[in-house]
Amino acid sequence: MKVLITGGAGFVGSHLAERCLQQGWKVAVIDDLSTGAMDNITHLKSASRFSYTIDTVLNGAVLRELVDCADLVFHLAAAVGVRLVVDSPVRTIETNVQGSQAVLDAAEKKRKPVIITSTSEVYGKSAAVPFREDGDIVIGPTTIGRWSYACSKALDEFLGVAYWREKGVPVTIVRLFNTVGPRQTGRYGMVLPTFARQALLGKPITVHGTGRQSRCFASVTDVVEALVKLVYADGIRGEVINIGNDQEITILELAELTKRLAYSNSEIRLVPYSEAFGPGFEDMPRRVPCVDKLERLTGFRPRTSIEAIVTMVLEDMHARLMESEPIGLTNGKCAGALA
Repeated sequence: MKVLITGGAGFVGSHLAERCLQQGWKVAVIDDLSTGAMDNITHLKSASRFSYTIDTVLNGAVLRELVDCADLVFHLAAAVGVRLVVDSPVRTIETNVQGSQAVLDAAEKKRKPVIITSTSEVYGKSAAVPFREDGDIVIGPTTIGRWSYACSKALDEFLGVAYWREKGVPVTIVRLFNTVGPRQTGRYGMVLPTFARQALLGKPITVHGTGRQSRCFASVTDVVEALVKLVYADGIRGEVINIGNDQEITILELAELTKRLAYSNSEIRLVPYSEAFGPGFEDMPRRVPCVDKLERLTGFRPRTSIEAIVTMVLEDMHARLMESEPIGLTNGKCAGALA
């Protein structure tokens, strides 16, 4: 099996590349490093079955050659993170929609299977919790920049289904729910690595809004396991499938858990959305996936506990901070607890 991973130097993409190599597959990745990083895949470069290309998926000639050589494409290349979405809506729309169109066009020639990673953001402001794949999506007004990301990913899904129905390209769409783990950064607004860094440095842990909004966090190891298992599943073409953990926690509870597991003396500080993201920002009170379809198709259901996930993120962040800011880790018991 030869697989191509677009966005393969990103957080999820690099973990998926590792897992595919463990499966015995040949792995090629393409990434323009706009949000990915070479550090994420440096440890893979010595593997004989691994290759990488630093380029954008919008480079048609390069992409077509990579797709032609692959048996399967995992399309992960996309704009990521609330901060990036709010600050750069044009880039978000262009990256997501044009990138997916390019991958699907390249796959059409030889009907190469494509697994497109979408997002729980497409459910928008829906209150029909838990979110089911066939449920309605409720998107906010076009004047609110946050919804541009949801709409761009929804359009990716429409494109994927259309290429399957009209052109026969074997497309599967997966909606990821708050995937977290080692190598993820808080650079673009990811909440858990941000909390971990703040707690370990003894800085205020900043919770946006009231903190009563809830999310479900899935370990990246569970997510990539689900992706690999879907490769062998029947009846997935043209389907939309949630991938996530259905254990719910409020953001305030997550901050408190992170502080406790880090043995941190940090205060927890509530920051209004208007201060964090500017006026008019909208958030969702709950986001919980129904993962029954994933379990029915693959026999697998993400179950890693939130305590284990937070501990894993803290250990990874601690190691990175020891390289860059070791003096800052003398706050509280953080360094000794995780050393």
